[in-house]
Amino acid sequence: MSELCMMVTITNRSMYRKFQNFYQEQGLTVSFGTVGRGTAGNETLNLLGLENSEKALIWSFVTENVWKKIKMGLQTKMRIDLPGMGVVFMIPLSSIGGKRALQFLTENQNFEKEEESTLKDTKYELLIAISNQGYTEMVMDAARSAGASGGTVIHAKGTGMERAEHFLGVVLVAEKDVVLIVVKKEQKNDIMQAIMRDAGVKSKAGTIVFSLPVTSTAGMRLIEDAKEE
Repeated sequence: MSELCMMVTITNRSMYRKFQNFYQEQGLTVSFGTVGRGTAGNETLNLLGLENSEKALIWSFVTENVWKKIKMGLQTKMRIDLPGMGVVFMIPLSSIGGKRALQFLTENQNFEKEEESTLKDTKYELLIAISNQGYTEMVMDAARSAGASGGTVIHAKGTGMERAEHFLGVVLVAEKDVVLIVVKKEQKNDIMQAIMRDAGVKSKAGTIVFSLPVTSTAGMRLIEDAKEE
């Protein structure tokens, strides 16, 4: 079965709409975008042909089979290999909270949910909870009730949110808060279920949650020691 991954696109902010249009042409109806700023030095920027400007990040969800088609289009139509166009990379997903959320994120890709990820030996997971803007406390209260210690919030804008009503039975707004939470693997299911129960798609938060495997960490020891005391 084809693996499901999160596809991350980083490009200059001026190229955001061009990439979004390309992905929609490829059948990727749902994505999440946010902005950032590059930190590379002038020498590196000159080598890559990049400008020291605002960056756009686009998160989409694709199967391996769909990625092969998109990658070819990125090379031939978007000319991704030319300096200044940006970079696109793939991160394997561990799980997505709820079958309907999975169908919403992977529309047109003929993907069936697996019980477990192919990466089963990771000690930690990164939970990504995408909610309607202004409901991060609802999300974090749900996560803390199941043992999460804290999270980091960034702002994003969703594309294709009008399709949520068809899959999820609710209307999702375009403006989003994204909460990043690193948890131990054995906590993952409880925390995801708590978020789905208390701040899920049927709530005002309208949260979609999924997880990525984390292969190594530093800085988690103090959190673990505090919980054991």
